[in-house]
Amino acid sequence: MHTLIINRDDVERLLPMPKCIELMREALIAASLGDAQFPLRTVLPVAGRNGYMALMSGQHRGIGAMGAKIISIFPENHQAGLESHQGVVLLFDTNAGYPLAIIDAAAITAIRTAAASGAATEALARSDAETLCILGSGVQAKSHLQAMLAVRKIKCVKIWSRRSQNARQFLDTYNLSPRIKSEIVSSVQEAVEDADIICSTTAAAEPIVKASWLKPGAHINAVGACTPTTREFDSETIRQASVFVDCYESAFREAGEIMIPLSEKRIGKGHIKAELGEVFAGRKNGRKKGAEITFFKSLGIAAEDLVAAHFIWQQATEMTIGAKFSFEGSHS
Repeated sequence: MHTLIINRDDVERLLPMPKCIELMREALIAASLGDAQFPLRTVLPVAGRNGYMALMSGQHRGIGAMGAKIISIFPENHQAGLESHQGVVLLFDTNAGYPLAIIDAAAITAIRTAAASGAATEALARSDAETLCILGSGVQAKSHLQAMLAVRKIKCVKIWSRRSQNARQFLDTYNLSPRIKSEIVSSVQEAVEDADIICSTTAAAEPIVKASWLKPGAHINAVGACTPTTREFDSETIRQASVFVDCYESAFREAGEIMIPLSEKRIGKGHIKAELGEVFAGRKNGRKKGAEITFFKSLGIAAEDLVAAHFIWQQATEMTIGAKFSFEGSHS
């Protein structure tokens, strides 16, 4: 047997955003209903550097696959023109444990993270949402723009970045439809205050968004912060919002946006309305009122990587894409 090695370009070709949004719905349902099992990620800080390595493993009975993503995260890499997330997804079958594929993790992470936000937006944002705010200008900002355009009829896009030249480059490289107005703004407040949908994809450690700036009825995808001590939104935002997560356990142990208001006793654990998979499965309600602020805290789970990787492997096998490799050498 052979193992497929699938590079970044092939991942981007084989995993279109609309299909990945559909796959993330399936992955999140499987996670919430117990068809996919995964432990909390293991995180290893890199000595002497602002970076860490993370291991996310899991299995999915429904697709007969198991695997792990090993990824390094160096938030300051963008200063050197490098991606912050680099690594591999290892995909195995569950019959004999054979390694099916080794796949670029940066591309999977970029697409599936935004696709999960797309699925959340499709379920939670107002149907008439048309003004999009994106905080940040990196890889996740680009993929989130693509995801939001796939689920809502966006008429205006506002971009904020700490470096305005990065925001300009972002818009210049993304060929927006002429019908969509785009604007680079100089402050976070200006970006969010009239936005129907907010996607925060920054490396901020402290809150950059205040609750008082938010428009009634807004939907938020909070993506950038992924540790217990970092967050992009203040505690009052969380207190006022209807909060949804991808996984209860990881939210209560890894998400600063949730853990800090809990420690301040601004909220209790019952403040979390549902896992997104519970909403998709019809077990919990999503948005109830037009003026309600909905907040999706995205940390990412192994089930998302597994479902995406398995689909990519299937497509690559059918289309004869990827490099074949055998651990058994020339005798295989």
